[in-house]
Order: sequence, then structure tokens, then C-alpha cells
Amino acid sequence: MITASAWVPRGQAAAFPTKYDVDETELARISKLAKLQLADAEEDLDEARNGRVHPEDNENSSEDDEDEHVQMNIPQKDADDDLKEYDLDNYDTDAAPNDGESMAMFGNARSLAYHQSNAEDPYITMQENEEEDEEREDLQVLASDNMVIAAKVEDEVAHLEIYVYEDEVDNLYVHHDIMLPAIPLCVEWLDLPVGKGTADIKSKGNFVAVGTFDPDIELWDLDTIDSMYPNAILGQAGEEAKPEAGDKKKKKRKKSKKANDDYHVDAVLSLAANRQHRNLLASSSADKTVKLWDLTTQKCAKSYSRHTDKVCSIAWHPKEATVLLSGSYDRTVVAADLRATDTKVPRWGVESDVETVAWDPHDTNYFYVTTESGIMHYHDLRSAPAAPESSKPVWTLQAHGESISSFDINPAIPGFLATGSTDKEAKLWNVQPTGPSMVVSRNLGVGKVFTTKFAPDSEVAFRLAVGGSKGNMQIWDTSTNAAVRNAFAHRVGPVTGEVKERLVGLDEDSSDSEEEGGVEPGAEGGEGETGWESMEDD
Repeated sequence: MITASAWVPRGQAAAFPTKYDVDETELARISKLAKLQLADAEEDLDEARNGRVHPEDNENSSEDDEDEHVQMNIPQKDADDDLKEYDLDNYDTDAAPNDGESMAMFGNARSLAYHQSNAEDPYITMQENEEEDEEREDLQVLASDNMVIAAKVEDEVAHLEIYVYEDEVDNLYVHHDIMLPAIPLCVEWLDLPVGKGTADIKSKGNFVAVGTFDPDIELWDLDTIDSMYPNAILGQAGEEAKPEAGDKKKKKRKKSKKANDDYHVDAVLSLAANRQHRNLLASSSADKTVKLWDLTTQKCAKSYSRHTDKVCSIAWHPKEATVLLSGSYDRTVVAADLRATDTKVPRWGVESDVETVAWDPHDTNYFYVTTESGIMHYHDLRSAPAAPESSKPVWTLQAHGESISSFDINPAIPGFLATGSTDKEAKLWNVQPTGPSMVVSRNLGVGKVFTTKFAPDSEVAFRLAVGGSKGNMQIWDTSTNAAVRNAFAHRVGPVTGEVKERLVGLDEDSSDSEEEGGVEPGAEGGEGETGWESMEDD
């Protein structure tokens, strides 16, 4: 299952990624992180052994107690009969050696040949330098390539798959992957180097921020292969892992479920990087708060509690760098200037739980809202209602019969929208002054659609990455669709002859995690330890 995705613009990835290098400083850092994880595991084990539970778990304790007292009554005679065939009484008795057979571990050591270097060994045909050169060539990322980040869950293993998309040859392949501690819910690409010291605001990097069912936000370097631990962690785990001068032995703080101003205490549902102030990252959580992080210090600069339920989507204003849009399960949308903490903020209401919010990059006075009931709203920022229930959108559209779980606006082509739904359909829309109209609807074979993202570069502006419950990623060249060419003829070059629709994916990945019992973001019954509920219903 692919839960989220993000594109990396061309030219941002290093041409030759580096291997993960563990020096003394890095060893000390990851050792401390490993000790913290071990301490958490021991604490959980101790609570389980002593029967201590959190108050919120009390309501389920009676059912658990009944399960714990179920015993298997197997007769002793039957158990002994089942084990006879294995002759366990003599399992460690060595067999007597045959005549002339040596009992030494390397009885034929005299026949072994030893060479001082691999170059002298006739059985080694590929030398070390050749292997390194070939591996380096395999990992190369060209300036004309795009990286695509996919947050994935496969066979209960959570990880990021980093694809390279070669548009000229219609090729998509897995470049490398990154293991994660919990199911990922959102990803955001960053161009600021973070971690292992203070970030330099003037430098450029290729990083990704990942929000999961855990309350911590992990920051990974996409130009480093085989990393064991993230470069930085935003949250309580990151604070505890930082070395502090004069701190001989710091007592580990108890993890709390109560919302606070320093870190999230529940699942991180959305992330938004500020493209004008590159050191700022906003996050929203199931703990009902929005937090503003300073990536140079890796600390929470400010916390906001403007919603009464889980905050599932946030977006920075394209021009006003301090204005943040947020949507919540409380069925309201807030547009707030984060510099003004005490002023009343404009608030819009919708008919059901908010799924996504996004500013119109081509006219920043307007924004879009999609909801669980499959409706898309288009609002004017300048027409804020006196109360949420009196909201009057410019227009509304019943885009899908089920929840609109993904939404994106083409950054290069005005009025070109994409939506994805749990009804397994991906739809393309053309928004004109008279209103929206559907261009095409497709079932791309990804299962329930959880992510639809347009490519950020003008050269590949019509490419759309689509992923869903089946765990496979598809790159759809929408310009090869006849209906799209007709709707946006002014942006598509002249075409001669018949054009075959292009859809590029990974052929070998066809597992359907939905059918195999995987957890879906938003599926009923998919509520994890964090208590985060569904965004979509089955």
C-alpha cells in the first residue's frame, strides 16, 4: 500500500549518492538513539508484565483479560507421542566417524589455495574497482531524471521507496529504500540540509520529512544510501537524543498523551515546508495541534490549537509566507497568520470531515477543500463568513461518490486539477471561470487511490504520479490522453498520427495489501495504537 508520495525537482538530487559512513560521531549518535528505543521497549514490556495500562485502555481491559486466561488443555501422553519421532533425548550425540574420515573442522585444508590479492585469484573475474564503478553507475541520477518518493507499507513493513523516473525512455525503477519505525502517513520534500549539527540556511540539500503513526517527525537525506537512522528527529525522541553540555545523566522523560507546546503526542497527519522561509516546517497531528518547527535548531518554535479535532491537512500560502491553511475533522478550515496568535482567525465550514486543503497557485485569493463525502469546495479568502455554518463557496462539486483521499493542482497549467478517491478512480478536471468540468476518469489499477501528485518541472508538467492500496506506483502522462489534449490544447504541442496513452509503472510490484489484510489509511478497523481514526470508510 502506498499512503503518500512526493516529487523531487530535476537537478536537486546528487548525481552520485554517497554510502552511509559510520564515524565515531555518528556511532555515538545512533547508539544513543538505539538506547532510547530499547528503553521505550523495556518500559512497554515492564508495563505489560505488571499489568499497568493507560486510562484510555481500561474500557478494553475486560476483553483482553478473557483472552489471556484461555488455556490449551493438551493431554501429556499425546504431546509425548508427537515428540518421539524427533528423538530429542539423543539430539546432541555425535555420530561415530567413518574410517579414515577426519573430525577436524577443515579436514581438507591442505587442498585449499590462498592468494594474496583478488587479482591473483583465477576464479574472481570481476575485480573490486570494476564492482565499485558498476555500482556507482547504477546509482547515478541524471539531471534529466526525477526522483519520486513513495511512503509504503508492504507485508507489515513500513518504508520509503525512492524511485527514479526517466521520462525520455518511459522507465521507473527503485533507486533505494529507507526503513521506517511506523506506518507512514505523509511525506514532504525539503531542500535544506538538516541534522548532524546546525543547518546552514544558505546551503542546498535533498531531504525528506516523514510523518507516521508515531508522534515524531523523521528527516532523511535522500542522497545517502543505506542509512540506519534519520539525520534528525523532530519531537520528544529528538530532544532526548541530543547531547547537552554538562548533562552527565539525564533522566528519561515519561511519554505523555497530553498535548503540549514542545512536540506532538499523536500521529502526524500532514507536513508543509515553507518555500520562502526554507528553515520552517509546519506539521499537523491527531493531537489537534499545528506545530511550527525551526529546522536550524530542530525545535518547535510555536504550537497552535485552533481546531477541536484531528488536523488532517495544512498548506502554506504561495505568496504570504506566514499564512497557513489548515483543515480538520471538526469540519472547519482556518486561514491564519502565524505571527498573530491572539487574534480571531477566519473560519469556513464544510458538510463533512476535511480530507485535503490547498491554495490555488494561479490565483492566491482562492483555495480548495475536499471532504470525506466526495465534495470539492472552492472558496474566496476575501469572503470570510461571520460563522462557519454560513460559509458560501464560489462553487461546489460532487467529484466522487466516496471520500476524496487525494488532490493536487498542476503548478504549470492553470485550472488543471487531479483527484483520487477510495472509489478507485483518478479524475482530471478543467476549472474555467464558468466552473469546473471533468476531463477524464480512469481506474489505473492501483486500488483505492491515496495519492495523486503532478510533477513540479515544466518539462514534465503533464506527468501525474498515482498510488494506492495495491502498493504500486503509476506515472501517467496525461498529455497522451485525447480528452486532455482537447481541453488543454494551448499547452500541448502539435501531434501527428495516433498517440498511444503512456502509463509507466513497476511491473514486478503487484501485491494488493488491501486484500492481504494490510492497514489502510482511513479504513474502518485500521485504528492503531495512536487512536488515529479513518479518513476514509470502506
